[in-house]
Amino acid sequence: MENRILGRTGRPVSVIGLGCWQFGGDWGEVSDDDALATLHAAVEAGVTLLDTADVYGDGHSEELVGRLLAELPEADRPFVATKAGRRAKPHEPSQYTAENLRGWVDRSRRNLGVDTLDLLQLHCPPTPVYSDDAVFDALQGLVDDGAIAAYAVSVETAAEALTAIARPGVASVQIILNAFRRKPLEQVLPAAEAAGVGILARVPLASGLLTGKYDESTTFAEGDHRTYNRDGQAFDVGETFAGVPFEVGVQAAREVAALAPEGVATSALALRWILDQPGVTAAIPGARNAEQGRGNAAAAAVAPLSADVQAELERIYDEHIRPHVHARW
Repeated sequence: MENRILGRTGRPVSVIGLGCWQFGGDWGEVSDDDALATLHAAVEAGVTLLDTADVYGDGHSEELVGRLLAELPEADRPFVATKAGRRAKPHEPSQYTAENLRGWVDRSRRNLGVDTLDLLQLHCPPTPVYSDDAVFDALQGLVDDGAIAAYAVSVETAAEALTAIARPGVASVQIILNAFRRKPLEQVLPAAEAAGVGILARVPLASGLLTGKYDESTTFAEGDHRTYNRDGQAFDVGETFAGVPFEVGVQAAREVAALAPEGVATSALALRWILDQPGVTAAIPGARNAEQGRGNAAAAAVAPLSADVQAELERIYDEHIRPHVHARW
């Protein structure tokens, strides 16, 4: 497994991480046994980066990650990035106070069973938060106190990412990036690379579209965001299928699947595309079971994509996807 330095944290992490949203719900049912088996399988496959949040299952995802950490020798523990901010009710800039940030951080420390969080990411906060010096002063205070080792942001838009990258204390930016969401290639990745800021690519398989396993008749559980958030009813629609209309994405994914060489899964091809982009630190796909966790990790061993395949992926994006997503985020 290749490792890269995660921006201003100075810490090496695996280029394939594991997103842990599914362990807290919103992706159909995942039992605790399956979650722990997936976590162990990923770590055994060389994954050293786990991404979670305090709102995934109201903290249950963090608790499961904490159980993994407790089962491993300290030297073998993965780097854990968590998030805070979405617990705010209402979710508005005024809630991002030093007191609230401290409370959220302390709760995550308890859930994970650690004294210091490896990385705290603001969880897609309202846009004005990125320009609020007081918020980032509070985050620096948490670093100075030893409650967190570093801070970062998870963003919805390229413009938010660029504002965050300009802040000298931001270690990394988490942004939706995949073969169906290419806008960050234009300005965000070059700016991050120049500033020494890490890039974590979230929703790297477009909520499963880029596995190539779905067709127009595929359905999802009632409690799965791929059912209840297709039109952005619950949160930003860009988080579900990367904002691509399902039927459009299914058709485009068939063309992506046709590009995969023999023996390479469509998902591995899609993850390799992300890793080939200059400025990317890691992709953080989710997995519902150990087999998926191992399969995602194997994408790190896929050879860089040829210029012809890269060109075909760009054509698919331009013909099918660009009109639906490029101007929005």
